[in-house]
Amino acid sequence: MTLTSEQHSRRRLLMLLACSPLFATPGLLAAPADPHRVIALEWRPVELLLALGIMPLAVADLPNYRRWVVEPELAPDVIDVGLRNEPNLELLQRLKPSLMLLSRGFGPNAKRISTLSPQWTSQFSTAERGPLASTVADIRTLGSLLGRDAEAERYLAAMDRRLNTSAERLQGYRQEKLLMFSFLDSRRVMVFGKGSLFGDILSRLGLNSAWQGETNQWGSTIVGIERLAKMEGVRALCFLHGDDDPMREIAHARLWRSIPFVREEKLHLLPAVWFFGANYSALRFCQLLEQTLEARV
Repeated sequence: MTLTSEQHSRRRLLMLLACSPLFATPGLLAAPADPHRVIALEWRPVELLLALGIMPLAVADLPNYRRWVVEPELAPDVIDVGLRNEPNLELLQRLKPSLMLLSRGFGPNAKRISTLSPQWTSQFSTAERGPLASTVADIRTLGSLLGRDAEAERYLAAMDRRLNTSAERLQGYRQEKLLMFSFLDSRRVMVFGKGSLFGDILSRLGLNSAWQGETNQWGSTIVGIERLAKMEGVRALCFLHGDDDPMREIAHARLWRSIPFVREEKLHLLPAVWFFGANYSALRFCQLLEQTLEARV
């Protein structure tokens, strides 16, 4: 058989790809994966998948998804495949996924489940891109893998318009310094600053983060409550995650009541938003931020 010029070029391209390290990278598929059989083993990829209009076949740790992520709600028939860092391998095998979605930095050992289906791993942030920019890039990449490029662009355009609207609504609060944190226990909090999803959203909206101290790769740090007592002239946003939050325990403690934003009644309690999420977590945060700040008027 004689190859045409186009066939020869295509064969050469495939040979080059086969020799490239990229060929072994989880996520490169010969054809778009069946969108009805995609499984998310971490919660951030769930948001990316839903942005493309695709409901996952299964998700890891559904009870805690409903507690920590909250929105969007998943369909009643979405299957729970166990813990995020230790999913049920037998169940995964029976479900025959077309693609499994993971997150770098947390979750199961990718090599251990590599024989079950192709994988694609998203990343919360990189040295070049913060969480918000990484979300945009990941939606486009996943859209290409699933044959949903047009849906990805439509969603990103709508998301950009929503962020622009939020920025316009909140422009009167650009002099505020917003401190964002969540309790770990009655003595320690996780504070969010540079490199966090929330920090990225504040920057996108033209608002200011009060925390200018150290942060880790996730844009957060753990500090004792006594550090909060040194935060002057800030408005605080505290994210709650259920009945086990220690607010009731410390509400009458002398140290807590001495903190400036508590004493000045500049503390706002917000419902759950997933700290390490993507697009839907970002938009949920925007909505809650609007409701919280505009309620002061």
